[in-house]
Amino acid sequence: MKPFHFSDIDKTYLIAEIGINHNGDVSFVKKIVDYAVLFGWDCVKLQKRNPDKSTPEHQKNVIKETPWGRMTYLEYKHKMEFDKEQYDEIARYCSGRIDFTASVWDVDSADFMLKYDIPFIKIPSAHLTNDQLLDHLCRKNVPLLLSTGMSTLEEIDHAVEIVKSYSDNYSILHSTSTYPAAIQELNLNVIPAFRQKYNCVVGYSGHEFGLVTTVVTVCMGAKIIERHVTLQRTLWGTDQMASVEPQGMIKITQEIRAIESALGDGIKKVYDSELPIRKKLRGY
Repeated sequence: MKPFHFSDIDKTYLIAEIGINHNGDVSFVKKIVDYAVLFGWDCVKLQKRNPDKSTPEHQKNVIKETPWGRMTYLEYKHKMEFDKEQYDEIARYCSGRIDFTASVWDVDSADFMLKYDIPFIKIPSAHLTNDQLLDHLCRKNVPLLLSTGMSTLEEIDHAVEIVKSYSDNYSILHSTSTYPAAIQELNLNVIPAFRQKYNCVVGYSGHEFGLVTTVVTVCMGAKIIERHVTLQRTLWGTDQMASVEPQGMIKITQEIRAIESALGDGIKKVYDSELPIRKKLRGY
């Protein structure tokens, strides 16, 4: 793994969450990488699973309609997974251009991703309560990004307690796990509450329509922003409609960088540009 510590983040760290929007197509991933690099994002992220282990038993044989025909949910999950050769190709494409990582859904996938030069691993909201996975990664001294959608404070406290017992190199993402998330359920005031409660770098993983509610989290102290991204929201897939298209990606970059510049250092001062106005209106 490459050296990385969440406390070293200066400007807002932007994560383009490809997730499973690629529908098994490596060329889709490469196009998103190109856009992310062009628009100044910091990281692209996938999701890695061993479907045999991560798929709940009650879902494995459920029949699902897909663009590739009717198949069991387990067959669908296997079809959506990239193999080592494909991950190698993606890693090479990102190398020297942009950070690359994944959310992992099981221990097998965690070990798989640790073979690559990644800065951190994300624990998805679905597995925040997976003590085995947390403990396994902590023992390997991996920087962890914890997503907190659909989680109670008690569950978050428990996960943080596990991680803190090993290292201070972790960060927490506030999130609401609906796709798309309703505006009235974003509860963005959780972000400063998390900063105070956990005293660590806090970020935001947004699943809502629109951009403004994501961008404003920078003013609330979010140092990491993650949004699902896609080439086109009308593509097939459960996450597509809650994703940001390329034109939205560049708007997020521009608006967040503008906000960072506008926030300043918090020290009140008289700027040189104000001096002529001050002299005109005050006489000195």
